[in-house]
Amino acid sequence: MNKLRKFAALALVVPLSIALAACGGNGTASAPASTSAAASGPKSGTLTVWCWDPTFNIYAMNEAAKIYQKDNPDVKINVVETPWDDLQTKLTTLAQSQETKQLPDIFLMQNNAFQKNVINYPDLFKDYSQSSVDFSQFPQGVTAYSTVDGKNYGLPFDNGTAITALRTDVLKEAGFTIDDFTDITWSDFLAKGKVVKEKTGKPLLSGQAGSADMIMMMLQSAGASLFDAEGKPTISNNAALLKAIDTYQQLVKAGVFAEVNSWDEYVGSFVNSNVAGTINGVWIMGSIQSAKDQSGKWAITNLPKLDGVDGATNYSANGGSSWAISSNANYELASDFLAKTFAGSKELYETILPSSGALANWLPMAESSVYAAPQKFFGDQAVFKKVIEFSQQVPKNNTGAYYYEGRDAVSAAITKIVNGTDPSAALDEAQKAVEFAMK
Repeated sequence: MNKLRKFAALALVVPLSIALAACGGNGTASAPASTSAAASGPKSGTLTVWCWDPTFNIYAMNEAAKIYQKDNPDVKINVVETPWDDLQTKLTTLAQSQETKQLPDIFLMQNNAFQKNVINYPDLFKDYSQSSVDFSQFPQGVTAYSTVDGKNYGLPFDNGTAITALRTDVLKEAGFTIDDFTDITWSDFLAKGKVVKEKTGKPLLSGQAGSADMIMMMLQSAGASLFDAEGKPTISNNAALLKAIDTYQQLVKAGVFAEVNSWDEYVGSFVNSNVAGTINGVWIMGSIQSAKDQSGKWAITNLPKLDGVDGATNYSANGGSSWAISSNANYELASDFLAKTFAGSKELYETILPSSGALANWLPMAESSVYAAPQKFFGDQAVFKKVIEFSQQVPKNNTGAYYYEGRDAVSAAITKIVNGTDPSAALDEAQKAVEFAMK
């Protein structure tokens, strides 16, 4: 899921004044940490950070700085607003020119782009092997996005765990509850969706026509991928992918899944009560809650799982990002800062959740009283605690260096398949397109 879409979702809940303009300057090299301070004592120095979105990632980083500065008052965190597309362009340019001294200490990276950047530009990154971050406190399905050759290169930040969100009042009209959609298969979901459509006139789901988002969530829920462990495309003859596409087709043909033309139409479909639910990353709750008149009428549960596919589960993800430490970093200071904030501070995550909706991947937050609080909008479910629990069960999958090329090729294939092209033929063509891009 493109994070810019996420920003659009959040904008419907919290008024934003986001200036996604070019970042200010090329970034400044960090000041060296004080050599006079003992290793265990307060630290000093400046960390420069590149990330985007003032009300989300930048806000979270600034709050992290305040928490770290309580024990380290002589540390400054210099956050440079850098939209994702600009950040990716800068990384590519600096890698190709070998001007790594212009890198910040820390930068944010979309999860699905992480492996591609580490594999293509290894000179830009430092791994976390010398840090005190405990990666066992993060879901394996999330850390896998930024793991290359067994080494962790990213510290997971915002949560992309997928949820099924449904209108409980509509389900009740059709004779169902949210429990009837928990721990089920897609064939169960389809059958019940047909009943809901017949009795209420509403599809259960919607999504952008030609988008592979739903397919990719189905695929990851089975621990499957478009690439093998060596990064070679496995689009042709991919049993899990074929099953996902067939499932998607059945949903569309039955009217249980309504295809729309744009992201705005997608959000409008459930905000305006044209459909009875949605499946997406947890960040979609921001858009759902913009419909104030629907408070108390929503509930969340896990995803349906693919029928007859080895390794199929009821859990997946869509989106999310992680913090990288650059090869130019003041490593000791950068790794200590991240370990004691994004990988060690309940106060941080409890602070940023209410106003930004930034839901942690850090598993100890499941025990937080803030995360366990019932949410009125979602029928008093403890939705944040529930999502943390879901995240622990998301299967790992391999994104590889050509994830976006693979996803785009599958998106094109889906359009052809929906219009009548043989699925195997369309996927063979997609495989060839990715292989050509890799050359």
